[in-house]
Amino acid sequence: MFNRRIFLKTGAAAFPLATVFDALDPAPSLSADRVAALRDPAPKLVPLPARLAPLASATQPWQQKIRRVGQSNMTEHDPAVMNIEEWADYWHSASADMVFVSVTGILAFYPSKVKFHRHGKFLDNRDFFGECVAAAKKRSMRVVARMSPDLNWGDALEAHPEWAMRYKDGSVQLSGEDSRLFKTCMFSTYMDEYIPAIIHEVNSLYDVDCFYTNGWPPIGSLPECYCAICSKLPPTGTPAYWRAFNDRLFELWSKYDAITKEKKSDSFYFANLGGNVHASPNLDRLAKIVAWFQGDNQGRTNDDPPVWGCTLQGRVANAVQDGSLPVTNITAAYSTGLVRWRNASKNPAEAKMWMNETLASGMIPYYHFIGSEAGLGEDRRWQEVGTNYFHWTAKHDAHFKCRGSIANIGVVMGQSTQLLYKGPSAAHSREYMRETTHGLYETLLRGRFTFDFVHEDRLDLQHLSKYRALLLPNIAMLSDRQCQQIHDYVHSGGSIMASFETGLYDENLNQRPELGLADLFDVSKAGDVVGTNGNAYYGRIERQHPILAGFTDTNWLPGAQNRLPLRSVQQPVLTVVPGFVQYPPELAYPSPSHTDEPAVVLREAGSSRMAWFPGDIERTYWLTGHGDLLRLLHNTIRWITHDESIVHIQGEGFIEFFAWETNPGYAVHLLNYTNPNTYHGWMQSIYPLGPQAVSITLPVGVKVKFVELLSAGHTVPFRLVGQLLSFTIPRVEDYEVAAVTLG
Repeated sequence: MFNRRIFLKTGAAAFPLATVFDALDPAPSLSADRVAALRDPAPKLVPLPARLAPLASATQPWQQKIRRVGQSNMTEHDPAVMNIEEWADYWHSASADMVFVSVTGILAFYPSKVKFHRHGKFLDNRDFFGECVAAAKKRSMRVVARMSPDLNWGDALEAHPEWAMRYKDGSVQLSGEDSRLFKTCMFSTYMDEYIPAIIHEVNSLYDVDCFYTNGWPPIGSLPECYCAICSKLPPTGTPAYWRAFNDRLFELWSKYDAITKEKKSDSFYFANLGGNVHASPNLDRLAKIVAWFQGDNQGRTNDDPPVWGCTLQGRVANAVQDGSLPVTNITAAYSTGLVRWRNASKNPAEAKMWMNETLASGMIPYYHFIGSEAGLGEDRRWQEVGTNYFHWTAKHDAHFKCRGSIANIGVVMGQSTQLLYKGPSAAHSREYMRETTHGLYETLLRGRFTFDFVHEDRLDLQHLSKYRALLLPNIAMLSDRQCQQIHDYVHSGGSIMASFETGLYDENLNQRPELGLADLFDVSKAGDVVGTNGNAYYGRIERQHPILAGFTDTNWLPGAQNRLPLRSVQQPVLTVVPGFVQYPPELAYPSPSHTDEPAVVLREAGSSRMAWFPGDIERTYWLTGHGDLLRLLHNTIRWITHDESIVHIQGEGFIEFFAWETNPGYAVHLLNYTNPNTYHGWMQSIYPLGPQAVSITLPVGVKVKFVELLSAGHTVPFRLVGQLLSFTIPRVEDYEVAAVTLG
């Protein structure tokens, strides 16, 4: 398999098409009765949990009934060119329940009297915002007042130099694209005085349903400012700074939310919460007070090029939303990426896949374009894509309202590790944990495992009890309390797989003398991290074990790029062959070729099984795509879960799937990633998959009325033997949803 890093830099065009398709494991058309022979032996199916109590729709807040969101992001020129009736008609005809309308903060779209809220040069004292609100309300759509607090103009800077973010030398941080705008500091009075003044003004004048700030808080990183206020804070990028950042964020969030409720008690404030695992606010803490989770992951980026960037966001949101918090993710209809055309449509197949992922991962679709030249944009190709997709979802709303995820594996989301830990010195990089996350994510997809993300601050037994196993992919930062919670989980019968420097650092990023979970795994570090100079280390097979199933004719397996040496253990399964020169080939041999240093540590205690990899194996898989690492990880996950599964899908192809409890019954979502553009660029075409056989063991007493394929638009036969439900999806285009309606 070719190296992903090379693929992501060069693109698919650099490889022969046959090579690309071989690497992506394409699926020929197969008969349904051959599907069962395609993959590894079927796991043991465990029954689904008892169904949740019914919800009374009448008691739910209005935002939980929103199913489709639209936004035509407004430009300064729009008051001169936008056809408001056409704008409102489009979103209404597309069945949008809610629209975003710009206020904004940088440029006023209404005759604002707030000082420094500059009127757009095409506004001409017109109440453009008010006209848009009225048009939307006339069509019974909810309205979000969209604001932008992150930038402002030179006149505001001249009057309030303390509002600006500054560099170490004291100079003002300016917008990277328009030097007339300066970046505002979230710790300054700009956020205490100027932004509240706009919220007060809009709330007093218009019938809006809630308020939203774009551009703050920052997505994927923490701010770096050296103004007079920030210079007194702990250094940015440290745990102490992150705590100060969160305290300030919650102070402002609560202040803005209180202002919105002065007019209507069911109004609320919300803000950017994108960045998936790299989100800057503490998501667990925030989820306790927010009314709406806004996933601002609009499309693929050069930092996160794989296609599953949207579902990654969905899994992160699901880790904290407790089945009740509405979650959206923005699909940009415009051209996202390293090179952008924000007023031109992207490939329809790519835009549609992002909305597929939104639905599959339990989020609400939200479609977004920019600019309204010629009435509603010079490029109008995006409109049909959005209308058709929204109309299709409207037919099946009941099946897309997810009550709870169905999964038996929990993946710990170490938010502090993602933000603050940069990996070992040999690989010190902001990308380090991105690569680790993608490596484990792809591993789980290729193994067709059912999994949730679990936030690091939700490791209590109440949240973990549903999972047969817990995975800790180099969760370097763990507090003593979190380590104890993991102990409690294992002592209650749960299993665990961890890797590399998991728990080596406490919540303050202070290194412990020993791994925080050392006693649980019966491991002890024997030195500092060893990187790679030439050949990476190998694992020598010492004895047979289920995690080595399928390996024949070899004594060695690949290790990882970096490892934390461990002291010897009894009866090791794999031992370390230290790395050695890879060039010149005359010197490419090990010395020594045999050690007692373990390359994996395995333990069993009652029904609990534990596996510790001393190397950064998930990240190394992502960098290399080596099939031995993939098999080793798959075997280990199957071993710690006792080869149990809660939903089993057999068939060829590279898919991601989700299973949800819904009000009518259950929904199984299949996303087809068998495509040469899975890791690079945008989807150009669809490469359909053949039959996929689905098996689920239902709770006792549950009966099935029918199984419907929502994309194909027809029902399929099913078998219900006892409580074992089985059916076959004959074909998957880009996306299929098998909706199980109970009777």
